[in-house]
Amino acid sequence: MDDATPGLNSEQLGAYFALMEVSSLLQYAVDEHLRAEGDLSYVQFQILARLVDSPEGRLRMTDLADGVVYSRSGLTYQAGLLDKRGLITRSPSRDDERSVIVAVTDAGRALVARVLPEHADRVRQLLFDPMSGADLAALSAVLGRVRTHMRAAPPRSAKPRAGRNRTD
Repeated sequence: MDDATPGLNSEQLGAYFALMEVSSLLQYAVDEHLRAEGDLSYVQFQILARLVDSPEGRLRMTDLADGVVYSRSGLTYQAGLLDKRGLITRSPSRDDERSVIVAVTDAGRALVARVLPEHADRVRQLLFDPMSGADLAALSAVLGRVRTHMRAAPPRSAKPRAGRNRTD
């Protein structure tokens, strides 16, 4: 593909492919560790980690879905698996009957505490060890701007669901 072709130029295409490959390789390595050490998928770990890090260890399901960038139905399924294992609880919101509150249990906190040290080591080894301090600062700045740009659109939870509110 030459630079005259509509779409991405060669530098943009190279950066895009590199980002996608690094992301896939990192996610694969992290997922492999989480499955072996905690019987968790990557998204299940994200759910638990976000809950552990949240005030009072609880979040609305919609906020959780937006935070982990996962479909509502997929998150509901993953939350069901975590609930069956006793790692989270789900309950109706006191403030909004349409909302579901997800809370991490003591068992969920303990599992995160057990797998987090080696998870952090793996991320450090694969992603951060090859970088200088300047590289890390530049990457953080660039990815922060891109994330802000991409998150400027309404979250997926605010978008109408397919097939709803249609006037056929």
